Amino acid sequence: MSYTCPWAQRAAIVRDLAGLRDVVSLSHVDDERDVRGWAFRERRGPDPVNGFTLLAEAYEATEPGYPGHISVPVLWDRRTNRIVSNYFPDIPVDLGTQFAEWATADLFPEDLRDDIETLDEEIARDLSQGVHLVARASAQEDYEVLRRRVLAALDRFDARLAGRRYLFGDRLTESDVQLWVVPARYDLLHNPRAGIGERPLTAYPNLWPYARDLSQVGPREHRLRRVPAHRRARVPRRRAGACRCRAARGRLGRSARP
Repeated sequence: MSYTCPWAQRAAIVRDLAGLRDVVSLSHVDDERDVRGWAFRERRGPDPVNGFTLLAEAYEATEPGYPGHISVPVLWDRRTNRIVSNYFPDIPVDLGTQFAEWATADLFPEDLRDDIETLDEEIARDLSQGVHLVARASAQEDYEVLRRRVLAALDRFDARLAGRRYLFGDRLTESDVQLWVVPARYDLLHNPRAGIGERPLTAYPNLWPYARDLSQVGPREHRLRRVPAHRRARVPRRRAGACRCRAARGRLGRSARP
């Protein structure tokens, strides 16, 4: 995984909250990518399983000549020595379901699964992907539509959290992990980068305390992994309502872009 990737962060948090630290080990690529893609370097430590220098070596070992995007997170099977998944929307769900017999907490309870899947789709569409689409908008009209969609979603989730601790009341679920990563990065990265709105996260009466509360849940090393300073420093601030109008920027089996 990479600390800078929100999709990888979700997988790491689910793994820890589900109590799978002794079942699923975790290794980290460096925060920075070069033309060769993700790499294991001194800052985050070496690859403890295979001794790879580049994540591309894991892809090559799985599918020789793999021509696609080298993405994180990936789920590596030590028995077969290959990547079994790099499809970031599914890895947190797989950790919560396929590893259930070893888990100590159920973040994907059977009675809520349909509702969790529906809510996860909404979070991904309107927030997780939405904030990036705003930043990549290439025309003012598209930018306005996209940023208003994100703002409407923030209002919607702020209203949903009124009078409840988690998205499904008093039960912490995988959907909370999916949502939390967005407000955790909103004031530091998403809003300054994309100019989504004038309102900071602290102005949302329910989302702000929710984000603070969840930042204290789980193992310390995955509490509120804020955007690293080197990433924040180079993010140009965009005034809300002003589109920079740049061109928009494409799975081993089923992969996507992180």
